[in-house]
Amino acid sequence: MPQMGFVEQLGIGALMTIQVAVLSYLLALAIGTVFALATLKRRLPVDVIWQTYASIFTGVPSLLVAFLFYYAGSGMIASLFSLVGLSVTVDVSPFAAAVAALGMVYGAYLADIIRSAIQNVPPGQFEAARVLLVPRPTAWLFVILPQVLRLALPAMTNMWIVVLKDTALISLIGLKEIMAYAKLASGVTKEPFIYYMLASVFFLGMTALTYVVSQRIEQWTQRGYRPVAAKERAHAL
Repeated sequence: MPQMGFVEQLGIGALMTIQVAVLSYLLALAIGTVFALATLKRRLPVDVIWQTYASIFTGVPSLLVAFLFYYAGSGMIASLFSLVGLSVTVDVSPFAAAVAALGMVYGAYLADIIRSAIQNVPPGQFEAARVLLVPRPTAWLFVILPQVLRLALPAMTNMWIVVLKDTALISLIGLKEIMAYAKLASGVTKEPFIYYMLASVFFLGMTALTYVVSQRIEQWTQRGYRPVAAKERAHAL
């Protein structure tokens, strides 16, 4: 039987895992949205920045990025401030390194998802908003973005699950999340099956909750949407 003290620690670790996953995903969503909007039109400086960013963060494992941010983050921040003549010392915590690493890695993937969704919005939606003289911010907020959410929701849901599962790697930089406590409990009690099974139940429960919430959001985004059925070609008699 699992000891209640370790079960409580698993609960604390689960809360830490959720915090890291949520903040990382929000950061990735912000980065992805900015790059998606910036790369809709081909501009050389933006393309160079985007290609460099995407090549680095999609080509390097997220765990390695977390190691770099944790062990070299203080030096990188100090170097950036030294360019403007400031001397700043910043200690990068495992939590900050984990959020920054996962956010920047999966921001590159979300940028492609969001940009593809925007490009798949029918051009007539943009033209109708322009003809009706709808202000551009209003058109994007109330006309375009709801359709983008509907189109991108399945891929964004899958990306959230990937981010959630990748938090299990972050224990290697010293963050006390659920996998770190599961490893500690299994080492002390010599019952690894029980505690790793409890960690598995947590991830399965979060995945199931994700699908339930995503279905509710999908139903909300489908309100008023009536897909036009394609007319099939008549068969020759």
